[in-house]
Amino acid sequence: MKVVAFKRELQGTGASRRLRISGQTPGIIYGGAEAPVTISLDHNALYHALKKEAFHGSILDLEIDGKVQKVLLRDFQMHAYKQLVLHADFQRVDANAPIHTKVTLHFENADVSPAVKLHGATISHVTNEVEVSCLPADLPDFITVDLTNMEVGASLHSSDLKLPKGVTLITHGANLTIATSSVPAGQVSADAAATEEKK
Repeated sequence: MKVVAFKRELQGTGASRRLRISGQTPGIIYGGAEAPVTISLDHNALYHALKKEAFHGSILDLEIDGKVQKVLLRDFQMHAYKQLVLHADFQRVDANAPIHTKVTLHFENADVSPAVKLHGATISHVTNEVEVSCLPADLPDFITVDLTNMEVGASLHSSDLKLPKGVTLITHGANLTIATSSVPAGQVSADAAATEEKK
């Protein structure tokens, strides 16, 4: 994905306010060997880009004065109640250095799992993103979580995830719970009553 930005000379609260009034969003690029650079971006383009999942977890091509740099979106601030992006932070990416970032999880095949198909269980997504380390070229848009074999009362953990080549999970020593399955309380009692009637 490509982002076009402009170098920003004026800084401070007043300058940032004037930028926002003119339809621009202030930002910064940092990291790597170069010094941090303050930038401005087209607000509407940035606002719509932020709605796309890939924008948050992909290596972006950021163009300033015709020169393109590889960056990751690291942070952004939204207005408390207006649809307004107040600021965006981007980090430069070195193609040969591993990056640490969060990747979204995509859950698949819940409807065909024994938990749902045989027992009408509900599968809860406990974690929707995980922290990974990899080279920029290996960064996946998302990681698939296959729920085909999920049983009632079972939990899926980070150690169960199938990671793409070159991607390492950062769990800080914990085996994170990714998803759990349970039968809703009302359904358990209804099933029990039905079992009693058969006796």
